[in-house]
Amino acid sequence: MADIIQACRNAWTACGLQPLLGERIGITPSILGYSLLYPYSDNYLDRADISAEAKLQFSQRFRNRLRGERIPAQGDREAAVWTLVQLIEGQYPRLHYPQVFDCLLAIHRAQEESIAQLGHCGQSSDDEVLRMSCAKGGSSVLADACMAHGWLTGEERRFSFEWGVLLQLGDDLQDVREDMRRGSATLFSRAATLGIPLDRLVIQLLNFSEQVGARMDRLPNGTKELKELLRMSWRSLIIGAVADSREFFSPGFVNEAERCSPFGFEYLRTQRVKLSSRHGLYSILFDAFLEAPEDGDGQPSLPYPHSA
Repeated sequence: MADIIQACRNAWTACGLQPLLGERIGITPSILGYSLLYPYSDNYLDRADISAEAKLQFSQRFRNRLRGERIPAQGDREAAVWTLVQLIEGQYPRLHYPQVFDCLLAIHRAQEESIAQLGHCGQSSDDEVLRMSCAKGGSSVLADACMAHGWLTGEERRFSFEWGVLLQLGDDLQDVREDMRRGSATLFSRAATLGIPLDRLVIQLLNFSEQVGARMDRLPNGTKELKELLRMSWRSLIIGAVADSREFFSPGFVNEAERCSPFGFEYLRTQRVKLSSRHGLYSILFDAFLEAPEDGDGQPSLPYPHSA
């Protein structure tokens, strides 16, 4: 379920970019392939039961496949990853769309750096930690944009990269507790570990979100309503993370942030707990959807849940 959600988030970003790049919204072969690539590869590289040597070998072979080498797959996981790369190659031939594959190689490099950073997170400077977060998030959404359109102007590339940086930093803020637990260094986890309130970092992040919004406004495509919706989603991501991690902020900052939220922080926390308690039901319904026989219209028919 977590892998499916991760893939859906990637697809949502790519589909959100389509109208900003003059495309109709829709799942394409390349968006499907790219959205599934990193649940397959990331989660393998994150596994503790896989040796460093095996991870390195897989990463090297994956890099070579992204470069266009036709190497035979070793095992089911590589076969799946190779098939996903083929989906992208089928829509965007390498000769005509080099940006697409440059972006895929860039996100691969950033992911390798991010994984390597776990081994010596205490040795990296704040500037290096920020650089890696920017590279990881920026290259990821830049690749989303290439999946959505195939070829980007300089302004489109800059916006896509900055949007990715914004989303990555927002995720880092949301994951501050988990990153502290597993020893993953981000600007937020490092400051929180030292007992430094995160107020200043979040103010900088909110200011950066305004800069990204201004760059988005310069794009010729996309409606005013869509752009405003995206702005609201960025701000909600940041404010919601403050509500969920208020112990890392000064009381005055929490009070000020709550005034900027359409909902009280206690209400947001209550709703989050309710949503978490329903994950088991959602998993049951999702599995039932996958296993259900098709009805007369060729669509899976779900059993009616008698109790929830």
